[in-house]
Amino acid sequence: MKLKTYNRFCGGLPHTTSVVQWGEATVWKIGGKVFAIGREEDGDMVCSFKVSDMSFDILKEQPGCRGAPHLASRGMKWIQRYTPETLSDDDLKAYLEGSYRLVAAGLTKKLQRELGFLEDGK
Repeated sequence: MKLKTYNRFCGGLPHTTSVVQWGEATVWKIGGKVFAIGREEDGDMVCSFKVSDMSFDILKEQPGCRGAPHLASRGMKWIQRYTPETLSDDDLKAYLEGSYRLVAAGLTKKLQRELGFLEDGK
């Protein structure tokens, strides 16, 4: 995956915003909360994203993946895919969408309603 494809995919998810920060990484957010951090290094997409506990335990041991630096070391369940050995681009897109949903689920109920994740009254 190239940065352009990453940005097009993340930007296609509803209510997302992006900013370039942290060493020229493109950071994608939902409701002001980070769900993906990506940059190209030597032509490969290096991307960090939030995952479930089970996915974290599995992916951190796979070739081309590791606990995301600065996040996993603080106890957060974030994975960094630094080569496509284990995760294809399609798999990466699925994990990025999963990260988006995990982060959206952690937003306040009010913000979830405003963004259309919850029906009124719930």
